[in-house]
Amino acid sequence: METTLATFENDVINASMLTPVLIDFWAPWCGPCKTLGPMLEKLEAEGAGKWKLVKVNVDENQELAGHFQVRSIPHVIAFSEGRPIDQFIGVLPEGQLLAFLERLVPKSADAERRNAHNAWAMGDRQLAIDTIKTAIALDPGNDDARLDLIEWLIAERRIDEAKEEDKLLSPKTTQGIDARYNALKTELDAAAADLPPAGALYAAVEANPDDLEARFALANRLIADREYGGALEHLLAIVVRDRAFMDDVGRKTMLSVFDLAANQPDLVSRWRHKLSVSLN
Repeated sequence: METTLATFENDVINASMLTPVLIDFWAPWCGPCKTLGPMLEKLEAEGAGKWKLVKVNVDENQELAGHFQVRSIPHVIAFSEGRPIDQFIGVLPEGQLLAFLERLVPKSADAERRNAHNAWAMGDRQLAIDTIKTAIALDPGNDDARLDLIEWLIAERRIDEAKEEDKLLSPKTTQGIDARYNALKTELDAAAADLPPAGALYAAVEANPDDLEARFALANRLIADREYGGALEHLLAIVVRDRAFMDDVGRKTMLSVFDLAANQPDLVSRWRHKLSVSLN
């Protein structure tokens, strides 16, 4: 595809939001261009849509060539997500071209994960879940993608499915210090727990403020309902009353809730301060 200043935004900027784009600055009189151009066209065909080739005739598009400071041709600039990310000048051997493209084109699993996040952000939750499952099928050891799936299944209240995915995480994630996993495990356990209704738990705590088991159950009920402020209030009450209760479960759970509520920085900051004061 040949592009011009008038079509550049659509052909390159917009197109690169979906798939990487290579711009080949060339001219009919350029000998090396006649070598590189067919190589790029061949690799584009073999890539089967993984990236797109766009050509710019510098003689006919001097403004574009000037904008990108093209002084020598062939000059290739790679675009991804609307911006230039890499480039080279001259003719590269095919092996080096393949290495350049390998850096440019994301692995299939990574591309599917990015598509899944885009779908979730756009509100198409089922498409996001289906797509992240595809990413995991392509790379079963990708714990980050599986954590995405667990998070989204919890959000959709598909708790049994989330529990099954949790079993497939690697020991490196489940037994290490992974703040995201710890936070999601706290939410998953809270959502999966067979707890009494919130009203009954509130009544139990009101009747006996020192009933730490009831407080912890209430905190878990609130975590499952994503009422993080209320959960933090009762977890802090546990810390204040008995730091050793269930192996410091009040403080440890608060740390996980801070990660769960990361999109509420004011809430997290306020309760971090309260926890810090209580510990000093």
